[in-house]
Amino acid sequence: MRRILLMVLRNLLIVPEGWIKLCYRASHVDKYTEEDNYEFLRWIVFRANKGGNVTIDVHGQENIPKQDGFMFFPNHQGLYDVLAIVEACTHPFSVVAKKEVENVPFLKQVFKIMKAFMIDREDVRQAMKTITSVTKEVVSGRNYLIFPEGTRSKNGNNVGSFKGGSFKAATKAKCPIIPVALVDSFKPFDTNSTRPVTVQVHFLKPMLYEDYKDMKTVEIAAAVEQQIQETINKNLTKEKVEEKC
Repeated sequence: MRRILLMVLRNLLIVPEGWIKLCYRASHVDKYTEEDNYEFLRWIVFRANKGGNVTIDVHGQENIPKQDGFMFFPNHQGLYDVLAIVEACTHPFSVVAKKEVENVPFLKQVFKIMKAFMIDREDVRQAMKTITSVTKEVVSGRNYLIFPEGTRSKNGNNVGSFKGGSFKAATKAKCPIIPVALVDSFKPFDTNSTRPVTVQVHFLKPMLYEDYKDMKTVEIAAAVEQQIQETINKNLTKEKVEEKC
């Protein structure tokens, strides 16, 4: 990943100290407040983005609830996705991520600081326990992010199929569901380029419990998937028009 190397080289003076602090916080999470840990992560991500020629273009921040206890449901384009949303969102949140990424350097430390849940998609019992735990945490006022595709789409800005089971924690917690449309989020880490790239993060209008209480989870998944794909398509079309002008 050439861009990661660029991020490191352009921040060489602060990398050693930053890495030590990151690892220390990951091993002593409860020593700091969630807000303090999150602000530290945002500082790390901001410095990395600046060094790596990545710009975050944020839309719809007013759609993020002021009261905690909500869940983000973004499309999943690549390893960079969570980092894009961290810079875009000032509200602390945690993540439900697949077990396969829990030992990826840097992401491992980031997820530990966020007190993320790692889910084994092959273990139904463990997955159900995770849903129960996330439900309780959301009810208590923590915010979470789940990728409803379950894995990276690997098709750039074409969204994969959203799975109804991903929304069970939200429906059990009766919390606001915030669709998040990511545009070009695969480019920073999943392409072999260091050219300047802009990643768009669109926080869409929340679905409140009153909006989805009579819907099945598969219907919620389909509605969120459609909103996200339509937002992506609209903004890709807008980019093409601007390029021609």
